[in-house]
Amino acid sequence: PYQPLSTFAGNEMLIDVAALMEEGLVRNGDARALEALPRHTVDYGGLIPLKTGLLRRAAGRFQATASAAAKSDFDRFVERHDRDWLHDYALYRILKSQHGEKPWMDWEPAVVHREPRVLARIEGERAADLLAIKVLQFLFDRQWQGLREHARERGVTLFGDMPICIAFDSADAWANRDILRVDEDGRPDFVAGVPPDYFSEDGQLWGNPLYDWAKHASNGYAWWIKRLEASAAAADIVRIDHFRGFEAYWAVPAGAATARTGSWQPGPGDPLFAALRKAMGNLPIVAEDLGVITADVEALRRRHAIPGMHVLQFDVDVTGFELDDVEAQSVCYTGTHDNDTTVGWFRGSPDDLRSPAAIAATQSAALALTGGTAATIHLDMIQAAFATEARIAIAPLQDYLGLGSEARTNTPGTSHGNWRWRVLEDQLDAGFRRQVERLVEHSGRA
Repeated sequence: PYQPLSTFAGNEMLIDVAALMEEGLVRNGDARALEALPRHTVDYGGLIPLKTGLLRRAAGRFQATASAAAKSDFDRFVERHDRDWLHDYALYRILKSQHGEKPWMDWEPAVVHREPRVLARIEGERAADLLAIKVLQFLFDRQWQGLREHARERGVTLFGDMPICIAFDSADAWANRDILRVDEDGRPDFVAGVPPDYFSEDGQLWGNPLYDWAKHASNGYAWWIKRLEASAAAADIVRIDHFRGFEAYWAVPAGAATARTGSWQPGPGDPLFAALRKAMGNLPIVAEDLGVITADVEALRRRHAIPGMHVLQFDVDVTGFELDDVEAQSVCYTGTHDNDTTVGWFRGSPDDLRSPAAIAATQSAALALTGGTAATIHLDMIQAAFATEARIAIAPLQDYLGLGSEARTNTPGTSHGNWRWRVLEDQLDAGFRRQVERLVEHSGRA
């Protein structure tokens, strides 16, 4: 999820087929292959080509059969987004397909360098495909905004997530390399990462392109303003991952084997947030301020009244930590997508980097903090997060369910086996719902 093909576009695979069937854009025969799949399939790769073909047929039917009102809505969507990102994204997807899904740096030189004559020829030859991709983005946006309105009517807040970096292999990098630290061929001098920390002895070598912050400053941070506006249009609050990179970021020489050889370089600092606030007013963001956080990073966050984060799995091991230390202007988590589940963290998993003594010390500290038991540690940690003064308190669904390390979402510094866990509908039964209700009501957060 942190290597998207676009920071603006929606993932077409999330489009709801049932809603398209209600509109007549998908017919029963089209969906037969999807319906034949196992109820709880984990073969997402095998699903993608099936759904891709189905969605392309739906886009064609939209162009042929959609109502005048729907087509008018589509025209407004294109007018609003085409210049900023939509057209480049659609063209990028076509070119990526033509080049065997290779990264854009490995395409033929004429399209790598965006030669106008060559792009114009491809746009003419693939006009129907360009239109289909734009239609799918419109259908995604319409469904997403419907979901957001459904949530808003029920008092549910959508909390989004924005990585500070964009992906190398993305429409954003291909179309906006002038704001990145890359040459005309898309080759970087340095790439993104973080130094060694709790998660990894070698640091994390993300490999994403770094920003040319001087170029961003020269145009008033226009691209960042558009990016945050797009995120605010999709979610009510946005967590910016690796907030500390705005004060200083870890630059790793391109080609390095690990992140150990990197160095800190100055980020954009106050001018970026001043520009964002001038354009948008109050900023709907939360800072991910975990890891190596300096006084300068904290000062930057506080100057712009941006809430930070508390993760109890980390705080438990801080000598003298008490729940009263969690300030109101923050978001408190039991653990995040980068942590083990609370049960896995408490017990210690097979790939845990902690020593048995360290795990035992953590267990003692957790029980002392929560006043609970080993058997109920997942619920006790949730109750502890809810008992803080934090304006928002969050627990992953795995913690509500009391699941172990087998249900972990992501292990930082690794590239395989992550982001695979899915909840099953029958896990969210009446007993589970009553338990969540009791936790919320007991803490006074109802």
